[in-house]
Amino acid sequence: MSESTWKVGPLAEASGLTVRTLHHWDTIGLLSPSRRTAGGHRAYTESDVGRLYQVLALRGLGLGLDTIAVCLDSGVDPARVLRDHRESVEAHLAALTALRDRLTDIEEELADGRPPTTSAVLDALRATGAAEGAVRRHLDDEQMRALGRHGAAAGPAAHYLLEVEWPELYRRAEELRVAGTEPTDPRVRGLVARMDELSALFGGGDRTLSAGVRAAWREDPAALSGDASARPGQWDGLMEYLEAAR
Repeated sequence: MSESTWKVGPLAEASGLTVRTLHHWDTIGLLSPSRRTAGGHRAYTESDVGRLYQVLALRGLGLGLDTIAVCLDSGVDPARVLRDHRESVEAHLAALTALRDRLTDIEEELADGRPPTTSAVLDALRATGAAEGAVRRHLDDEQMRALGRHGAAAGPAAHYLLEVEWPELYRRAEELRVAGTEPTDPRVRGLVARMDELSALFGGGDRTLSAGVRAAWREDPAALSGDASARPGQWDGLMEYLEAAR
């Protein structure tokens, strides 16, 4: 039984896209048909349609085409991306709910004329500023404002880039390092190039910002990653590996 294929017109109509869009995605290598007819026309396979779904799903998160291409071509499972994104959002919601409850308790204590307990205040402070505090130890006020501006400029994709794609790039680089892959391997250099793109995006090309954030990750990885088991210095070997790739 032969595999079903679709010409560009019917596929565009079925997906709600234009033929011009699919042609553009073919040109930039985001979604290229795997087959051609005898007359040279594009013929999309079932696998191509599956990739089209992944592209549309990630675009629905607000990601740019370049980011989507890196995500798919680096072997990131889109289903896992969506699951991780959802879990991250749920974790943030849980943290915000806990913070709201702590602040409500403090507010009620103050309304009753009772000073809030020290532990309640410290819990609230930890909930609001662990990651920011770690970064602030390495950046001044103007640099912090610049970091905020660059993050806001990234729009709705910022959350995904910071909490899904960037950690995934580091995980893949660590896997290659542990496997003994040379830093000059194209796979490693590809990961590093994307890391540097993200660093430039959020740092605006300011190397002092990027250096400050990297120093914060080394000093307090638990605060920035949200992984309570992370320990200072545990990624030093990976950092050296990435520098060698650069």
